[in-house]
Amino acid sequence: MHMGAGAGLLAMTQAAGAGKDRSQRRNVLLYIADDQGMDDAGCYGNKIVRTPGQDALAREGVRFTQAFCTTPSCSPSRSVLLSGLHNHATGQYGLAHRYHHFVSFPDVRSLPALLRDAGYRTVCAGKYHLEPEPAYHFDEYIKGEAPSLMAEQCEAVIGDPGERPFFLYFCPTEPHRPFHREGSAPIDPKDVIVPPYLPDIPECREELAEYYGSIERCDSGLLRLIEILKKTGRWEDTLIVYVSDNGAPFPGAKTNLYDPGIRLPCIIRNPFEKRQGHTCDAMVSWTDIAPSILDYAGALTDPASFHGRSVLSVVREKRVEGWDEVYCSHTFHEVTMYYPMRAVRTRRHKLIWNAAHPLEFPSARDLWDSKTWQAVLERGIKTYGKRTVAAYHQRPKFELYDLENDPDEIQNLADDPECKDVFDGLLKRLKGFQERTQDPWILKWEHE
Repeated sequence: MHMGAGAGLLAMTQAAGAGKDRSQRRNVLLYIADDQGMDDAGCYGNKIVRTPGQDALAREGVRFTQAFCTTPSCSPSRSVLLSGLHNHATGQYGLAHRYHHFVSFPDVRSLPALLRDAGYRTVCAGKYHLEPEPAYHFDEYIKGEAPSLMAEQCEAVIGDPGERPFFLYFCPTEPHRPFHREGSAPIDPKDVIVPPYLPDIPECREELAEYYGSIERCDSGLLRLIEILKKTGRWEDTLIVYVSDNGAPFPGAKTNLYDPGIRLPCIIRNPFEKRQGHTCDAMVSWTDIAPSILDYAGALTDPASFHGRSVLSVVREKRVEGWDEVYCSHTFHEVTMYYPMRAVRTRRHKLIWNAAHPLEFPSARDLWDSKTWQAVLERGIKTYGKRTVAAYHQRPKFELYDLENDPDEIQNLADDPECKDVFDGLLKRLKGFQERTQDPWILKWEHE
């Protein structure tokens, strides 16, 4: 399950563009924001936050409206993006850094390895956040602080006249906490859009304003990279994929399988696709990103080895069939946050299985320390957004939501007799997913 496209990729260098004229190269830029929610960009309808980079990319690419990470946590999500496998298959169950010390299996065949075999120059700029390094090895590493300045450092890679195409994995640390912003005018807290999952209190508005500023800083790197691509003549042969690793850094989003934690921005520009500047409602998963990139590179030799599939064939259409469900697998964030959850989401329903449901839902340290959450606790506020604080802390074994009538996921229908057929059908799909992907937590059904 951990094997990638295999040794035959060495023969694919010509398809990847390594032996072709410079104008026929197929370069790849994978840009990963750190903790950006879907609704927090201009091109996704937010009129307050300023995201000229994402907006420009959306005008000349395709903006997905139903895109989902599989696990709302940094390191596990990045392992999925770079492998095309769910994190329970990579072994990256939680964060890689410091004492958390989660590592992927050493035999994971990752995107940089597969593209290197296909003749690519692989470069990681910014946040790496994975282990072990040999499994996710890049030829070069670029460190940087401000995304726009880190983009400047990448110009030599983008403009390199050599024959090898590049795979640039660009990962700023924004808008992760603590919130950093560029020198632009700060956003007034009274102007922010408080989403339904958050409380409309002064502390939350203040933090959202800071978060918006950090998104703008993140976006500045993308805007500068677009300028560099056009300047160097690489705009016309570079696939650009813009995603976030997980939802916004607020309780109720990041580390949760509720939609604010998993439904994320995804903008793809294929320079060889004639139709641009539209939306696509295909339900895509972060397991689809690696096979999509390999497909573009002409290096997708073993599609069945991935849990996802290439989305390149569906970007032409606004509405597509056969892309109507996604699956989620989350087990840890920090090492102290054991709370395995599995979920299946269709266009109308979501079923979440909280495998350790007698435990209280754990909080990430940065989210617990946030001014928003502390204000709720200190004032004894009983509700958090539309959910009670008690319901947020203590969750049942199953959560079933009708997203059409309850988009905020408040009314749990798992025990509703009228929803038994829906529940049984989704549970069967969920167990089938666990079996197909060799999820170790499938044993919980028999042993507990």
